[in-house]
Amino acid sequence: MDLPSTMRAIEISEPGGPEVLRLGERPVPVPGAGQVVVRLAYAGVNRPDALQRAGAYDPPPGASDLPGLEGAGTIAAVGAGVTRWKVGDKVCALFPGGAYAEHARTDAGQVLPIPAGMGLREAACLPETFFTVWSNVFMRGRLQAGERFLVHGGSSGIGTTAIQLAAAFGARVFATAGSAEKCAACEDLGARAINYRDEDFVAVLRGEGGANLILDMVGGDYIPRNLKALAEDGRLVQIAFLQGPKVAVNFAPLMVRRLTITGSTLRPQSDAAKAAMAAELEREVWPLLAAGRVAPVMDSEFALADAAAAHARMESSAHIGKIVLRVAQ
Repeated sequence: MDLPSTMRAIEISEPGGPEVLRLGERPVPVPGAGQVVVRLAYAGVNRPDALQRAGAYDPPPGASDLPGLEGAGTIAAVGAGVTRWKVGDKVCALFPGGAYAEHARTDAGQVLPIPAGMGLREAACLPETFFTVWSNVFMRGRLQAGERFLVHGGSSGIGTTAIQLAAAFGARVFATAGSAEKCAACEDLGARAINYRDEDFVAVLRGEGGANLILDMVGGDYIPRNLKALAEDGRLVQIAFLQGPKVAVNFAPLMVRRLTITGSTLRPQSDAAKAAMAAELEREVWPLLAAGRVAPVMDSEFALADAAAAHARMESSAHIGKIVLRVAQ
């Protein structure tokens, strides 16, 4: 292993706004058994990174305290027992933290090849969103062809991914967004867009027979409205709470209409669980990416040193699709 001793990295100087992100220097991580170290070219920017920066989302035990949950680059070192990957392989990967840096470490089972024909910039934006969407919409939510699927925040990284995957697997897709431009982006990807400033998504979905599955990251007063928008035997999958996790809910319709409420967060799950997601993605979704039927929607690119500006862009909610950091100099 020919790793440098130090690297550039974005540190969180103290809990706070985007301005607390600072470029610093850290030791390069060394892989343990079953792990790899990736020399990153690009890293994806995600809302959990902002939660961690604000002090509201601690990294799991043993993970780097640096932000960053996904990226793409080349394998720089492999640990004992790693047989699939070798130094120099171009990959993208899910990380438990630390991807806002020139090198980051992760379990080998959370590493995937770059889809055929795709560059490292786009591939860096696949893992966090595709792992999240696949595990919640298809593994947990059990979306089937022909079902009605509603995703909130349709123009976000999660939303644009969910629209494309659901449409590719034959669902009827609905998506909420807050502007004409964002709704147009959702329509272009295959959704019936609902501008939540002008239309009531409950009324729209009830008029269609109800949603069989809803993927929600809003929470708050959307939770009881989601339950009203579901069809009988419908499922609500919760992945975040931008408007808060607490709300008064009447659970009687849950029994009468046989509804299911579930949810998950990706980062705390076991390496084995994430490796199972990776295997399904490589089998079911990577061929769609290689064929160009699905692709990450790219919003903007920032240099690693400008991570604070990238977070400000994300938290403005003006973006459509993914924001990426350029790590390689």
